[in-house]
Amino acid sequence: MNTILSTPRRLILALVAAGALGATGAGLVTQRQAHAVAAPVAATSASTTAAATVPGTALPSFAQITAENGPAVVNISVSGMRRTAMAEGDDGEEGGAQDPMQDFFRRFGMAPQGPGRMPQNVPVRGQGSGFIVSPDGVVLTNAHVVKGADEVTVKLTDRREFRAKVLGADPKTDVAVLKIDAHNLPTVRLGNTKALAVGEWVLAIGSPFGFENSVTAGVVSAKGRALPDDSAVPFIQTDVAVNPGNSGGPLFNARGEVVGINSQIYSRSGGYQGVSFAIPIEVAERVSQQIQKTGKVSHARLGVTVQEVNQTLADSFGLDKPQGALVADVQKGGPADQAGLQSGDVIRSVDGQPIVGSGDLPAFISQATPGAKVQLEVWRKGASETLSATLGDAADKKAVADAGATEGTSQGRLGLALRPLEKGEQREAGVEGGLLIEQASGAAARAGVQEGDVLLAINGTPARDIGQVRGVVAKAGKSVALLVLRDGNRIFVPVRLG
Repeated sequence: MNTILSTPRRLILALVAAGALGATGAGLVTQRQAHAVAAPVAATSASTTAAATVPGTALPSFAQITAENGPAVVNISVSGMRRTAMAEGDDGEEGGAQDPMQDFFRRFGMAPQGPGRMPQNVPVRGQGSGFIVSPDGVVLTNAHVVKGADEVTVKLTDRREFRAKVLGADPKTDVAVLKIDAHNLPTVRLGNTKALAVGEWVLAIGSPFGFENSVTAGVVSAKGRALPDDSAVPFIQTDVAVNPGNSGGPLFNARGEVVGINSQIYSRSGGYQGVSFAIPIEVAERVSQQIQKTGKVSHARLGVTVQEVNQTLADSFGLDKPQGALVADVQKGGPADQAGLQSGDVIRSVDGQPIVGSGDLPAFISQATPGAKVQLEVWRKGASETLSATLGDAADKKAVADAGATEGTSQGRLGLALRPLEKGEQREAGVEGGLLIEQASGAAARAGVQEGDVLLAINGTPARDIGQVRGVVAKAGKSVALLVLRDGNRIFVPVRLG
């Protein structure tokens, strides 16, 4: 899907997978997958839980939920080979004749290539969790748990082990479906997230650090959470302790129904810090059904680039609240273009479902079926309009988009030095018209406008000449919204005027 959430350059806390605990690379933190360090939390009974409750509401029986569902939660072990580089003659043992730091780099698969080094295949092992959803051996887990695995083994609580076949995996939602050759297996009960409330008790069962069938409990912190990792999943946020090996395990509600698959944590260090994310079970069910039926997963696309609406942009566009997905760019010939969407539109709802943050849009569209028709409520030039769009297929590769200048200035309230683009510059940038920003100062510089940006529009009005820009600024209130082209991407920059 071509719905993209643009985020400013800033220090972002590491978003890490709850992850398969690998024998090589344990403790190495990356943005997409890392290994937490917090110890697992033991199961807590209702009688020993010290927490405030709503009057007349009893705590769930964690022991009962565990007893009923624990046998359907499995441990998943994976193994494979990773290509790395080692010094010629290096036997891989500590104390070999090598650079003092070489052993460190080799342990983490980072041995540099160079003279005397030969590529080597080294074994990689990891662990995760999963749960059985049908008596004939269908198991759900995370796609990142089985990614790159040559062999997958599923271990039941009765200690039986089965070689598993990966029926399919969808990296976009991080869901994978496995099949083991067994019958009359225990299964979990699937629930839904519609009835799940923020503050409700939830419980996770998994294999953190390989400790099988460990139980942790907490509450729902938020629903429909969009993450800055290009994901198309409206995550459930909880404070349930999730650690390496918990990935792919079930998240239960207070009635003992699975409402999510534990997938990621948000952390400064890579360790569990009270913020965990689970994939809604409805998303996992849809992926599972497609994989079992067709062997692949289809995601819809709208063909727009969107960004957040902050207070300054809301003021600029005349919105009463900073909500919605601001369309920064529309893919030519795509579903959005055919529906009449324009750069500067703010998408406020899809099929009646409110779009509060820009991340809500890709999460909604991605779960739709290619070819489906959706109703879009958009805010355009101070008024609400309704457009109908027929969604495309994200897998369609064709969907990816393919005389002398005079200097001028728009300094003062805005703080920009501008000049029209030459015809050759327009062709190179792929735009018609536009003004090159030769210098940014004052309000524009404080908002993040940069020298070299191309100003395409101001408050929705195409930027054709400098006098026109001055006129828009003179009539503007406290702020203006600039549409600029930067590194091939169109983004809106809200500017509070001096």
